[in-house]
Formats: sequence, C-alpha cells, structure tokens
Amino acid sequence: MNIDLSGKTALVTGSTAGIGYAIAKGLAASGASVVLNGRKQATVDAAVSKLSGDVKGAKVRGIAGDVSTAAGCKALVAALPDVDILINNAGIFEPKEFVDIPDEDWTRLFETNVMSGVRMARSYLPGMLKRNWGRIIFISSESALNIPTEMIHYGMTKTAQLAIARGLAKLTRGTAVTVNSVLPGPTMSEGVETFVKDLARQNNQSETEAAANFVKQHRPGSLLQRFASVEEIANIVVFVASKEAAVTNGAAIRAEGGIVDTIA
Repeated sequence: MNIDLSGKTALVTGSTAGIGYAIAKGLAASGASVVLNGRKQATVDAAVSKLSGDVKGAKVRGIAGDVSTAAGCKALVAALPDVDILINNAGIFEPKEFVDIPDEDWTRLFETNVMSGVRMARSYLPGMLKRNWGRIIFISSESALNIPTEMIHYGMTKTAQLAIARGLAKLTRGTAVTVNSVLPGPTMSEGVETFVKDLARQNNQSETEAAANFVKQHRPGSLLQRFASVEEIANIVVFVASKEAAVTNGAAIRAEGGIVDTIA
C-alpha cells in the first residue's frame, strides 16, 4: 500500500518529540505538508530542523503555542486557519494517589488532554465538512479502557477523548470526513527511555531486560510483552489519516499490544 498525502496539510499538536514527532515524520514521509507544534519556539524550531533532516524534501514548518489554554489554541488557529488532518496528540500524565490529587490537577489534565482537542476540532471541523474531506485523530491511550489506579485523573481524560471523538464522528455522517481515536499502550518515547535507563541501573539489568520486566510486572496482560516503538504507533496513525482508511470512522483503534482483555 502506498499512502500518498500530497496536497494535504497536517497539524500535529505536541509534536516536538515522542509519539507526536514520529507521527509528524510519518505524515511528512507520505507527502503531507506538516505543521509541528509545541509550547516553546526554540523547541519547535529544533524539531522542524530535525524533521527536515530526517525526511528528505519534507514540507514542514512549526508554530509555537500552548494548546492547554484557550488563548494558545486561538493563536494557533489564527496562524493556521485550515488543515486537512488534525492530530490531537498534546497530552500530559502524572502518577499520583487518588486521595492526593487536588482539584487543580484534575483541571490541568482536563484542559491539556481534553479541551485542547475540543478547541482544535471545533475550529477545524467546519472547514473539513465544507471541503468534504478531513481527518481528526485523537491520540488516546489504553488507559482509557484500563483505568490505571495510580493516575485515575489521566485515565478519565483518555476516556473522555473517546467519547468526544465518537460524538464528532456522528457529525460527519455522509461525508468524507472521519474522526477516530488511536489507543497506544506502553511506548518507548524519550521520557520512557530515561525511565527505563534509570530502572536498569537500579536493578543491574540491561535496558532490554528492564523494559521487558516492567511490562510483565505492570501490564501483565500485554500480548506484545514489550514496549511499542513510537514509529509503530505512528504507522497506525498515518494509515488512519489516509484516504485508504475512508471506511474507518468513529472508531477507537487499539494499538496497545493486547493489554485490554476484550474482543470489542
């Protein structure tokens, strides 16, 4: 299958590193004009330079803006009035005991993980419907279905994304616009790599052993039995963003290595 996104403009929020950067790279390699986003201009500029080197001939630019705020979303949309592909990837997490999570943390995670996608979709969906083509993809998590007891507030935001994506998909009935969610499981992004290295040193293990043991201990239901790579998650997202995925709409697409023990 040759995925060709030539002529399409894609915005990936929170895309200066990790899964977001890998998605942006995959979209650029498929011919899309990609807009990277992050909170700091210097970080965005560095990511644009890196992607230009990683993908020969990439059409890429960056727009700095904090999408966890209404003002940041408004500024981003003002700088980029229309997109064909919106990847709502920006998100944060933090392990914390339920009784120790103050209202402020619930609000902060909700604003970043949920309202960023709501605001961006609200801005870009009308144009997609008018042009009769578009893709909106929420990067959720297996934690949306397998709520982690160590960060219930994070799991709540990921479940909310599924509900929003499904509801928005119903607004696209009879059009060539789709709205979907992708649910990664444990993924070896930059932050996780640092965590695994520290874990390996503490337990006198190789990084491969430390990563495998972590998955077995903390995600024992995993059929993959390892962390996914950011590229493996990006491959799923790029497909869902393509014209080849036209019949996939309103779906919560699991890319979590079989952790969630259901057949639906």
